[in-house]
Amino acid sequence: MHKLRIYIDTSVIGGCFDEEFAEWSNLLFQEFIEGKKIAVISETTLDELNNAPAYVKSKLKEIPKNYIEILEPNNEIESLAKSYIEMKAIPEKCLDDATHIAFSTYSKVDFLVSWNFKHIVNVFRIQKYNAINLLMDYKILEIRTPREVISDE
Repeated sequence: MHKLRIYIDTSVIGGCFDEEFAEWSNLLFQEFIEGKKIAVISETTLDELNNAPAYVKSKLKEIPKNYIEILEPNNEIESLAKSYIEMKAIPEKCLDDATHIAFSTYSKVDFLVSWNFKHIVNVFRIQKYNAINLLMDYKILEIRTPREVISDE
């Protein structure tokens, strides 16, 4: 059976410790821990976590190694991220957010999951990202919150 590959950005990890988002972030993490889904992160995620408190950094260690995938950057991902900025889908100051989207698109994850409503989980921006993805011969990217990708079983 195909396990969903879910790209999580830093907001989902930090969300495990935020009163507003903890329930859903932790439920998603539990699904990763149990091997129901594969957590996908990138070097960008790890770089952003460098500035986080130790307890947030250690959250990823709860996921068994066979249920987490770490993506490496490449020129195509960097180029795609720059295209989102150049084509005005996202502001230039948000290169890391554009890079999360590019990693997710390039690696063909099933979902990109985030709590970033301003620059990632935003219907108007999602339309722009996907228009650019189609223009550049990539697939449509599904972007959701953790709440929307929790198994209903």
